[in-house]
Amino acid sequence: METVELAAEIRETRPKSRRRRLRHEGRIPAVLYGPKTQATPIAISSVELRSRVSASARQRLMRLKSSSPELNDRHVIVKEIQRAPVSGAFVHADFYEVDLTQPIRVEVPLRFVGKAPGVAEGGILQPLVREVEVECLPLEIPDAVEVDVSGLNIHDVIHVSAVTFPGNLKPIFDTDYPVVTVLPPTVAEAPVAAVAEAAPVEGAEGAEGAAAAPAAGVAAEAGAKEGAKGAAKEGSKGGAKEAAADKGGGQKKG
Repeated sequence: METVELAAEIRETRPKSRRRRLRHEGRIPAVLYGPKTQATPIAISSVELRSRVSASARQRLMRLKSSSPELNDRHVIVKEIQRAPVSGAFVHADFYEVDLTQPIRVEVPLRFVGKAPGVAEGGILQPLVREVEVECLPLEIPDAVEVDVSGLNIHDVIHVSAVTFPGNLKPIFDTDYPVVTVLPPTVAEAPVAAVAEAAPVEGAEGAEGAAAAPAAGVAAEAGAKEGAKGAAKEGSKGGAKEAAADKGGGQKKG
């Protein structure tokens, strides 16, 4: 693996306003530590760090260049980078010092190569993981591990145990987890079915009209019956009142 250089200087931790001054100067605070290294606050260039670190090779081995003997020629890898939530700018970094003679464990990105037959049939290549943990010497850390998908048909899966790791890379895993698969094509039949359901059936309108006519007739008949009942009630009430009045008048005359 290629080793790149990164300028670094020991920084002061007091006062706290020093951090804001660093960022104003285009530098960011960072920390250097390791199994045999006491945590040391350092300052580095944000632009230089961004140029050294990429999404495809985050675990790149770096050699610090500094006027301070405590930092100069130290070999480190990036353990963590903190970013601003909105702008994504680097605001802090953690560096881990490594011994070039001792193996370490790092996360290495996967790169999927080849043309899967399942994709040619309309399937969708679906990576299930983007990185894999490996153990190797610091100088053997690869930029990426290639995964050949040229033998994948629809529903086929490649597990981590089937991935070819170059050199002395040793994959670290407890279970043989899937790495990539080819999903079946998605058939969009739902809209067609929806249109079919929404389309009126020939003769349905006439049938609905025919069904509505008897319903209207029944409603009219019911209304007529109710009207007749009401009229009968009113008529009977009126006749009773007139009879009562006649009876009362006859009694008065007598």
